[in-house]
Amino acid sequence: MKKNKVVLIPGDGIGPEITEATKKVISAAGADIDWLEKKAGIAAIKEGKDVLPEDTLEAIEHYKIALKGPCTTPVGKGFRSINVQLRKKLDLYAAVRPVRNFPEIKSRFDNVDLVIVRENTEGLYSGVENEITPGVVMSMKVATRVACTRIARWSFRYATIRNRKKITVFHKANIMKLTDGLFIECAKEIHETEYPNIEYEEVIIDAGCMKLVQDPSQFDILLLENLYGDVVSDLCAGLVGGLGVVPGANIGEKQSVFEAVHGSAPDIADQNTANPLALIMSAVMMLNHISKSKNDEYKMAANKIKQGYNQALSDGKKTRDLGGELGTDEFAQAIIERLNG
Repeated sequence: MKKNKVVLIPGDGIGPEITEATKKVISAAGADIDWLEKKAGIAAIKEGKDVLPEDTLEAIEHYKIALKGPCTTPVGKGFRSINVQLRKKLDLYAAVRPVRNFPEIKSRFDNVDLVIVRENTEGLYSGVENEITPGVVMSMKVATRVACTRIARWSFRYATIRNRKKITVFHKANIMKLTDGLFIECAKEIHETEYPNIEYEEVIIDAGCMKLVQDPSQFDILLLENLYGDVVSDLCAGLVGGLGVVPGANIGEKQSVFEAVHGSAPDIADQNTANPLALIMSAVMMLNHISKSKNDEYKMAANKIKQGYNQALSDGKKTRDLGGELGTDEFAQAIIERLNG
């Protein structure tokens, strides 16, 4: 089988450590990947490049698939988020965040099995901000029928492929009647005209968040506009142990970027203490995305890796943030030792 070329963006802080651990696990599982390393974020700036170099974008555009470690984003000043730039420039309109329990990782809830689907290109994250007069600033929320319809259709198609039963839209259309109103209008239209077999409901987001922390098992797929999806996806990660145990993907019509959704944690960089699990899980999503059949090497590798980290956790092999004693490299090795059952 011809090697798949994948763009690798190690990122900042702990990024290079966890990407290296992930590469080792993928290789040991038998997936033949030809990695093309590119820079972004502070790592690119240190080499005298733009924060998101043109050659990095061109590589993703050409090879279609990227695996990305965490990149630092300054708060309140400095350069614009690398994640936001990638999503906008490559039109990665669907952010997908599966969230499920690991029995061996203590959390407040059992049997959590959610998928958060977030519209990735519009809303308040469009970045349309202006200073009206000194001391008065405005941020514009943008919604278009095209973007609202395509994320709704993508969500229902995903639900069908994954045998999911229900989609719940979180919104605030009682207040933002035009923008959020358009979002639920488009979702309802796709449900009624194309996917009536999938259960559908609409929940005002503040009430929805309350319901989530009362009983997350009542939800299946959550469909949200950009800002809500960002907040709620992290909230849901908290239901199962945090950002270190959930994967993430950004999907477009032509390109897809799979990433760790946690931060770059520069305070623990180069100490072999970072947890690579989230990026390894994201790599499993990537391998499944690349796979062309149920029995090809990428699908088989994805299944092996998932079985490997499930078994490692079941055996008590955890990094320090999860209550264990293993370092980054040792945890990756624990997975590798369990790839074949």
